[in-house]
Amino acid sequence: MTPVQAAPSDTDPVVRELSEVIGGPAGEHSVRPPRRRFWTVLRVVLFVAIIGFAFSFLQKSPCRDGAWEDNSQYKQYCYTDVVALYYAENLSNGAVPYRDHPVEYPVLTGVFMGALGLPVHWMGQNNAALDQARTFFDLNAIVLSLLGIGTVAAIWALRRRRPWDAMMLAAAPAIIYTATVNWDLLAVSLATFFLLAFGRKHFVWAGILLGLAVAAKFYPLLFAGPMLLLAWRSRRYAETMMTLGTALLTWVMVNAPVALLWTDSWKRFFQLNSERPIDWGTIWYVLRFLTPSEGTHLLDQREFLNSAYLLLFVVACVGIAVMVAFAPRKPRLAQLLFLVLAAFLLTGKVWSQQYVLWLIPLVVLARPKWGAFLAWQAAELGYFLAFYGELINAGGGFAFPEWVFIVASLGRIITLAILCGQIIRELWRPELDVVAGYATDDDEDSVYKGDSLLPPLKTA
Repeated sequence: MTPVQAAPSDTDPVVRELSEVIGGPAGEHSVRPPRRRFWTVLRVVLFVAIIGFAFSFLQKSPCRDGAWEDNSQYKQYCYTDVVALYYAENLSNGAVPYRDHPVEYPVLTGVFMGALGLPVHWMGQNNAALDQARTFFDLNAIVLSLLGIGTVAAIWALRRRRPWDAMMLAAAPAIIYTATVNWDLLAVSLATFFLLAFGRKHFVWAGILLGLAVAAKFYPLLFAGPMLLLAWRSRRYAETMMTLGTALLTWVMVNAPVALLWTDSWKRFFQLNSERPIDWGTIWYVLRFLTPSEGTHLLDQREFLNSAYLLLFVVACVGIAVMVAFAPRKPRLAQLLFLVLAAFLLTGKVWSQQYVLWLIPLVVLARPKWGAFLAWQAAELGYFLAFYGELINAGGGFAFPEWVFIVASLGRIITLAILCGQIIRELWRPELDVVAGYATDDDEDSVYKGDSLLPPLKTA
């Protein structure tokens, strides 16, 4: 008896309907293709991912040279921090991140920027004809695309019984227009590789990868809460503490040299996060629009805003902890990671367009159903288009009235909240969870299966 792979047309109604175009789902007596064939699931998925990142490169191509005039970077929907910060962070002048110039990102991202930016500056000094901005963007696009393709492969490895789930990440529309907006794919890839190592029970490597992910972007720090909750529920503390302890040690080792040598530059990231006002597209931005004030709006008071969003996030986390305690079956790690991260974005004061990259691998692992996923991606695309219109408005032009952007923001908020609601529903009704029946001994949740609450593998 061998465990079977889940065909997407058998387990997802949206895919089942779409498959009618090519004859519908495979029947009971269909002939399976030979094992040794070139187009395996992994190769198909990786091919789609490569095409997606190629389109992402083309989408940003008009902005590669940094010659932005008359809001061209917004009118062509191709703005990227990679080009803008090559100049803003003084990489174009050969400044070493943190030593010569404070960087607004965690240390590993700053190192990543310097590792690619300083050689480009050096080449530009020796070759006046070199377009430094274009070269810097191209190098970043190549490396980030490779990391993104590696992330797709990691999702495939985590779902060997449901390999087609990785197609949701490979074909996600948001990949095309956000992959190279910033350096988030560095942290996203490290966080996904962490889940793979953790599922394989390589706890030291998992801790190293998690520590590096937090050193690149702080959001993977939120993984600690769900891990501790599941350790409590399954009574498997040693593995979790080994992983988190290694992650802490790794983060300290990466940060300590910078923190000790250039303390003020190292603090810049933390200072900016505490000082940042309401960001476009957040629930707070929508609330401020819907509750106009003649004087200074309450939400523009920094201390109140910081306290309000932190309180809401804490309340959401407490609610998730209660669900872990009383759910009829122990939740899966990916479900909790997605819920916590979504709560962080829904309640937070900052929600940059590329943050969608944080969520896509987790929703693929948590709830690989195409219907709600595509609706959410459509809402993200709508927000992307509206966001650039808002940037044109802010730059002195006019794209559309403010209410259009508010509607697009609400679309993103509502569709993400609906995804959270569907995952919560599956926590309370485990029979609706399409992943559990195809669980393996090496997925990201394997460490917490000690209570034998997962159903048995489906077998042929």
